[in-house]
This record gives sequence, C-alpha cells and structure tokens, in this order.
Amino acid sequence: MIDWQSNLRQAIRNPVHLLELLELSNLEYSTNNSFNLLVPMGYVKRMRKGDPNDPLLRQILPLPKENQKSVQFNNDPVGDLAAEKIPGLLQKYHGRVLLLLTTACAIHCRYCFRQHSKFSNSQYQSILNNIKTDSSITEVILSGGDPLILPDNYLAKLINSIANISHVKRLRIHTRLPIVLPERVNSELLTCLTNSRFQPIIIVHVNHANEIDDKVKQALQSLIAAGITVLNQSVLLYGINDNITALTNLSETLFNCRVLPYYLHLLDRVQGASHFEVEESKAIQLLEQMRIQLPGYLVPKVVREVAGMPYKKPL
Repeated sequence: MIDWQSNLRQAIRNPVHLLELLELSNLEYSTNNSFNLLVPMGYVKRMRKGDPNDPLLRQILPLPKENQKSVQFNNDPVGDLAAEKIPGLLQKYHGRVLLLLTTACAIHCRYCFRQHSKFSNSQYQSILNNIKTDSSITEVILSGGDPLILPDNYLAKLINSIANISHVKRLRIHTRLPIVLPERVNSELLTCLTNSRFQPIIIVHVNHANEIDDKVKQALQSLIAAGITVLNQSVLLYGINDNITALTNLSETLFNCRVLPYYLHLLDRVQGASHFEVEESKAIQLLEQMRIQLPGYLVPKVVREVAGMPYKKPL
C-alpha cells in the first residue's frame, strides 16, 4: 500500500490534467489564482466522469467567478486577525484557544475562509507558555491549514506538551485529511492521538455523501474504535448540497460511519467565494425540512460565524 505522504506528493495540481481524467477537457476554469488547485487522486476517483456539476469537482475546481470582487466579501471574514493573541494562537471564545499549526493542507477547497491567510507561527514554546499562564483555557483546538498534515512525532510532542498543562481538559482537532486522504489514519497516527491523558475530539469536514467511500468509512471507524470522538461539520454550498436530498443523505451516510453531524455553516464570506453562497432564508427552510425528515440527533446545528461574536450565531 502506498503511504499517505506519497499519495499527497502525487496529488493533482494542474486543472488540465484533472479535466482530462474526468473527460471534461472543454470545461472552463480560472488560471488567475494565487490559491492553486490541489486535490489527491483518491478524492478525484470519487468524482463522476463527464459531469461538470459533480459536487466534489465543484468544491475544488477554480472557476472564473473567483476573480469577481464582491463588496460584502473580504480576506478575513471571521475575524482571525483580531482574535490573534500571539502569532499562531487565536482566541475567539471563552475557555478555548486555537493553534494554527500550518498553512498547508491536502486539498484546496475553493470556499476556504483561510485561503488568503498570511499567518506566521510563534515559537513552539511561546504558544505553550501563553496557554500555561491562562488558567481559564480548558480546551485547545489544533487547526490550520490541516494539523494532520504534520509528522506524527511533531504532533505527539505537541499533544504531550499540552497534556502537561493541568488546566487544559480537552483536545480538539479540526481536519479534512481522513476524508480526502484516508490513508493518513494509520496505526502510527492512532497511537499519537491516543497516547496522552486526553480523549481527543476530531471534527472532520464532509459536505456531500459522495465524499465518503469504503476507505473513508474505514478511516472514520478506525478513529472511533481507538476511543476518539468524531463529529462532522459541513458548509452549505450553492449547487453542491443546498437541497434536502443531499443534506439528508449526508446525515444518514455519516451515521452509517458512526459519525454525528455537528455544524452546518453558512458560507464564510471570503473574497472569491461569493458564487457558493446560499441565502439565509433558504438555509432556514432546509433546516425545517431536515427537522421533519430526520431524527434530532441527525440534524446539524445551522450557524453563521460572525467576527467578534462570543459564539457561533444559530439560525
């Protein structure tokens, strides 16, 4: 079996190559992007050939619409810069801090709210010292980019260092790698994540049921079997999952993997992603339909993140 690092190195970065593989060579795409195409081959294999509206393709193919400037959209839509305590460490909510460990990821989603970020990391010890001196911090969240793109030995050292801070009760990890690169969930990673006093919480990111194949299901179930709590967050995206069939199928498919839906986010208004936005009134209608069709534990919280608010705004 090819290891996950090799699969990542072989990820597709050329739109021409991608569209040839999908038999869509005549499909228009943007060439004027600083946020370049990046998609692992395993994710591409889940796309439907010959379908320009495939919900996975639409998430990652740069389109000319990205170059249209929108007045209500900007490069820091959720107020990350204002929440920065020191470089690489954010605090937006009481008792929780977020570590931006890397700007790297295994996939470039076109709606990513950090696609324009220019964060620099503090020294490893500076971040830990900041957490140590604030006893109100009870939860540490690892984010990025994607924290699981980092080596196991780095993650293990960081997790053990955080575990040595007695007032930190929980460790949470936000990641897309188990979905787009399921090979990342191997025995070494499981040992790294579970070899401390924490019972880790992993928030994965799936927007459409077609993103989950047998390999992804196995990766998710491996995390859960190791004692890790796994929840899902999604983004409501125009033309991708903004209908009741897609949303109910996603919740049902997640449950079949023993994962519960957590959040359904309205789009963060990052510059270049306005064509993905779904009206709030439609989101409310979809929420009502989900409540009718699904048991309560399969209905995600529909929220919008507003810069400066002390919590995510529920609909």
